[in-house]
Amino acid sequence: MKTERLDFLADNPFYTKRFAWHVGRRCRQSSVRDVAKEFKLDWQTVKTLDKQYMAEQLKRAGMPGPKAIGIDEISIRKGHTYRIVVSDLIRKRPIWFGGSDRSEASMAMFYEALGTRKSAGIRLAVMDMWKPFRNATQAHAPQAAILFDKFHIMAHLGKALDAVRKAEYARLSGKDRSYIKGHKYTLLSHRENLSLDGKVALKRLLAANKRLNTAYLLKESFGQLWDYRREAWARRFFDQWCASLRWQRLKPFEKFADMIERHWDGIAAYCRPENKVSLGFVEGLNNKIRVIQRRAYGLRDEEYLRLKILTCMLPEL
Repeated sequence: MKTERLDFLADNPFYTKRFAWHVGRRCRQSSVRDVAKEFKLDWQTVKTLDKQYMAEQLKRAGMPGPKAIGIDEISIRKGHTYRIVVSDLIRKRPIWFGGSDRSEASMAMFYEALGTRKSAGIRLAVMDMWKPFRNATQAHAPQAAILFDKFHIMAHLGKALDAVRKAEYARLSGKDRSYIKGHKYTLLSHRENLSLDGKVALKRLLAANKRLNTAYLLKESFGQLWDYRREAWARRFFDQWCASLRWQRLKPFEKFADMIERHWDGIAAYCRPENKVSLGFVEGLNNKIRVIQRRAYGLRDEEYLRLKILTCMLPEL
């Protein structure tokens, strides 16, 4: 007996590849349950066809030899369960998802999967200030410049501002405290993102509390650091910013300045023209991954999540 293999059939012989690709395209915008309801199929069948579609996308795209990579971790479930996501910042697509945590050994798995030749071609690695990521990169791609992600650094600065807000709320009472209450995100948001009422509340808050006004101005001005094209100018700006902290009694900001000092090399690297890449892509990818996780709520198939993340930026088949 012989069984003929027909190229137009999907792995599930009840469906053609053309139908499987159609289901996969629908699953890019909708949940598995909604697509199953639309086509009157079992959700497990839809999920299987979607996985075949995404596997074909990855097969056609292949593993690139990236010149600039972005490294970040995501939480896949409660209990500090992390996986590492590596992106190609020039092609603007995730290229690896894996590891068992966010340790140095897990990060080394990416470089092993990439191979020695392609690892040697990496010239820039953008990451947060997590030491295991830095150690693994220096061990497997020592030629790569390490750049610390602007958004993670600004998140630390936002936490410092919030610590000042909490200290002021605890110190004050009565009417002075009422200006602060309920305005955490008014203070932490960029002014241009606030509504008219938010801008009015922010102006009233900063006028009522001198220390918060100083902390807010320091936080807003720090973003200028990434506009400099020479390290010497960036260093001069940072020294002046630190000098403005004197006599202000802003302990959280002083701790933040000490942290920046310890990691200065990974921040100043952005001043070099060859390291000018879009730093917003990694943060945008994180937001997209959170949408994927919400849409796939209840599915515990990690391989399915991996395929979803790696194909979310690839073109449709």
